[in-house]
Amino acid sequence: MREIVFDTETTGLSFPGGDRLVEIGCVELLNRVETGRVFHVYLNPERSMPAEAQAVHGLSDAFLSDKKRFHEECEAFLDFIADAPLIAHNAGFDFAFINGELGKCGRPLVCTSRMVDTLAIARQRLPGAKHTLDALCSRFGIDRSRRVLHGALLDAQLLAQVYVELSGGRQIGLGLVAEPVAAVSPVAASTPTAANVRAPRLFSASPSELERHAAFVAGLKDPLWGQADPVAAA
Repeated sequence: MREIVFDTETTGLSFPGGDRLVEIGCVELLNRVETGRVFHVYLNPERSMPAEAQAVHGLSDAFLSDKKRFHEECEAFLDFIADAPLIAHNAGFDFAFINGELGKCGRPLVCTSRMVDTLAIARQRLPGAKHTLDALCSRFGIDRSRRVLHGALLDAQLLAQVYVELSGGRQIGLGLVAEPVAAVSPVAASTPTAANVRAPRLFSASPSELERHAAFVAGLKDPLWGQADPVAAA
């Protein structure tokens, strides 16, 4: 099964309010295993970067000024995701920006039925715990030391590992399926017959063995069998 784990960075929180995508990072999974194929682009948002957004991801106006616009990267993005399920943390946010950009350049929107939200999965599986990406990485022992700032590709790579853990752990996809055990037929009891009953073996001591035994017994001091019966004596 092919799945795409992805993340986005933006200029803010609201596409209808004028915010735009500035980075998309995608990681391909095949049967819940990373294939090494990724899609990663920075995008010129055609607007200034608010200071509070830059503090989150570190992407400045100067850095993004020579990057392509979304409509120039749109086809490559759509080719990469194809018809695979799309996995994101707080996926509604990322879908809103992806579909906002697609609509803006006249492309069909991505159906939300393809959306898999790891935040919703984490809340269901781990009630009462912290559900941020950082907290989930810590919980599952995933190295996040490179995550100094938010970055779409790095966060998608971390989320891919979190998603596998939320889906059952790293043994998933190894094909560890319990094989059915064949029924063992009971062994039928057989009726003894002259053909299958072995003749008893007869063992007897030789005269020399009897002589040695008698000599050994005679040499015993105060054998129990030579004592009077205490009950009878009473």
